[in-house]
Amino acid sequence: MLKRVFVAPDPGRVRLRFASRAVLGIGLAVALCGLVGHSLVAAITGGLAALLALFTVTDPTVRGQAVTTALLPVAGLPVLAVAAVLHDQPLARDLIFLAVMGAGVYARRWGPRGHALGVFAFMMFFAAQFLHTVPGQLPELYAAVALSLCASSTVRFGLWCYERRLPLPAQPAPPEVRGRLRVTTRQAVQATLGGAFALGIGQVLSDERWYWAVGATWWVFVNTTSRGETLVRGFRRVLGTVIGIVSGFAVAIPLDGAAVPTALVVAIGVFGIFYTAAVSYSWMMFFVTVMAGMLYGALGVLDAALLWLRVAETAVGALGAVLAVLLVLPVTTHAITDAWIQKALRCVHACTAEAADRLAGSTLADPAPRVAELEMLLGRVRLSLAPLVHPLSPLPARKARARQVIALLDDCVREVRGLASIAADPDASHDARLSAACSRVEAAVEALTAPEGPRGFHLPELPGVAVDPALAHLHGLERALAGLVSPLSHAPRAAATNA
Repeated sequence: MLKRVFVAPDPGRVRLRFASRAVLGIGLAVALCGLVGHSLVAAITGGLAALLALFTVTDPTVRGQAVTTALLPVAGLPVLAVAAVLHDQPLARDLIFLAVMGAGVYARRWGPRGHALGVFAFMMFFAAQFLHTVPGQLPELYAAVALSLCASSTVRFGLWCYERRLPLPAQPAPPEVRGRLRVTTRQAVQATLGGAFALGIGQVLSDERWYWAVGATWWVFVNTTSRGETLVRGFRRVLGTVIGIVSGFAVAIPLDGAAVPTALVVAIGVFGIFYTAAVSYSWMMFFVTVMAGMLYGALGVLDAALLWLRVAETAVGALGAVLAVLLVLPVTTHAITDAWIQKALRCVHACTAEAADRLAGSTLADPAPRVAELEMLLGRVRLSLAPLVHPLSPLPARKARARQVIALLDDCVREVRGLASIAADPDASHDARLSAACSRVEAAVEALTAPEGPRGFHLPELPGVAVDPALAHLHGLERALAGLVSPLSHAPRAAATNA
């Protein structure tokens, strides 16, 4: 499984650059904290700030990323101060922690910037629990966060700003399901109640390390929109943590906080977190757990009992998230999946229309951004369908349909990508038959996204081989859309699910 993660496709080596830049940026931040004489606690806080800035800030433009990074201290430092002041007031501390959790999830309605600021605020409160922060430490921690953000920003926006050559498409907004509260409102309520459960049970397990349970609930909710996605993500979080704990026994405990090997393993952990995040949540959690174990070793508090407590707290946090999505304002996997598929299909049509206009001679039409958006939407469809294609899924018929949908949408992306590539050629000719083919694609998308389902849609007979390359891609696209009729006709529609 690990081999599959590290040989997964990496177009443009974006994941490799992402991970390598993270190691450089975070390493520089921690090194500078050490050079100016900050304590280990401050260096860890600064390193966490740099990690969050490089990991969570995903605005589609470099300018937007810079603005969001500059706003991180505005969101996080007041929360850090509140957490430190409430260190000895458990009831007030717990209530504020849950409030920060709910507000952080709710902030996702403002897109990537709201998401990044919400995560940073939550993790500052979490870090205060992890490091037992008290008010007297705040000046040093503030200085460490500011220095680390400057260091990581120097790497991100100065030394290694690959986004200027490889612009990132905007993250697709979660689809709104009819008859429900807004996604961010629903998830804020779920996360707060799930966090309350995790906090209570977590404190029964440990009155010192209970925050791991709340943190597990928080991260299970990130990038999930249905109960099925949350179930799978909770399972993967526990799995990754258990594997990481086993490695902790083999690596973290024997090293016992030795400076040089600890720094090396932490650097490997940072690389692994960033490199695997897009392809495997379990392996990302493995690297997070190994890194956390090394930090506990550096702080001099690591032992076998602590590692097993980490597993128990993580399981409690995952259970809190699962109970919340099952019992509080639940949204089915089918409803969310249907909404994501419809967004992807509409994007297919938009890509095709842009490419056809470009081939017709329009200088304003550009299908490339639409293709990037379509690839991201396909990633969301895969995430939404993950519960159905999971090896432990007890529904073989639905699993087969889900796999068929993924394969056919893959075909759509491939054909659209090829069509866009041809359209980018200034010497490409416009075949009159392209207009008719584009009209058929539009009709197919309208049929597939109709509230009553795609029944009654039939693909006209097409020639076996199209001489014109653009027309060949359009015919391939038509065949893929026609193939979607059967699996989507048998799937429950969102409207029916919400009735």
